[in-house]
Amino acid sequence: MTGAPEVVTIGETLASLRASGDLRVATPVSLSIAGAESNVAIGLARLGHAVRWAGVVGDDAFGRLITRTLRGEGVQTSSRTIASPTGMIVFTARPPTAITVDYHRRASAGSALDLADVEAAMADPPRILHLTGITPALSPSALAAVRAAIDRASEQGVQVCLDVNYRSRLWSRAEARATIAPLAARADLIIASDDELGLAVDVPSTDPRTGIDTLLGHATAVIVKRGSHGAAAYTRAGEVQVDAVAVSAIDPVGAGDAFVAGFLSGTLDGLPLVECMQRGALLGAFAVASIGDWEGLPLRTDLGRLDEEGVIR
Repeated sequence: MTGAPEVVTIGETLASLRASGDLRVATPVSLSIAGAESNVAIGLARLGHAVRWAGVVGDDAFGRLITRTLRGEGVQTSSRTIASPTGMIVFTARPPTAITVDYHRRASAGSALDLADVEAAMADPPRILHLTGITPALSPSALAAVRAAIDRASEQGVQVCLDVNYRSRLWSRAEARATIAPLAARADLIIASDDELGLAVDVPSTDPRTGIDTLLGHATAVIVKRGSHGAAAYTRAGEVQVDAVAVSAIDPVGAGDAFVAGFLSGTLDGLPLVECMQRGALLGAFAVASIGDWEGLPLRTDLGRLDEEGVIR
């Protein structure tokens, strides 16, 4: 680690295997890395921001791949290596557009995240702490680490961003709400899709606006991601809507994380809310126009490369 980061993000990064067809017939597989928090970290680093990812990796080839890739992308790493295996995620293409996902993360190295990892990551206070609802689902120690990170951020005057990012394979909605709602109650910026908003409040409502108003009782902004329908930002001052940027979609994986990276980049740059949202939508477009969780994310010099037809030049 070198220098104070603008953003710290804490979570599990996985080895990512992408199969071009049915794995039962030994289809070719490509190898990379994936993880909501590290996707955001790479997106921010490519835009020139100082960002630190904190997590635990296995003492194996996958763990070394994760650390090397993140450092190669300019992300500071506050990682611990242990004997447990690095987790994996396997994407299988189901033509023409469907993708199935299979996790291999039970008792993974990433689930061993603990309080010491948080202390190391937050030693130099950032401007923003970015967390997701994935990490607290991994293990009791990971949940304790997330809570400690928010405690630390509160002590340091650091803005907390929480992306709900519900994963049904990790826990039920009732379990997620019981954990995520108290975390959201301490966050400054809350990001969710429409169907995730109810997980961020203690008493969900059939009216999304009720949940938003509840969250705005303490949060400065609630951002709702709506995929191809764009996104909306809600503050006590009003509402901002932005359209999705039209592109030829190739792979939807990672689009939400790309949006978060773009939004946080605009926030760090001091842009007006609508321009933060527009940058988020732009990065989301770059993500869906290429294969991979983060591989197609732009450098700052690339931000003007989408033409009027939605083609990346």
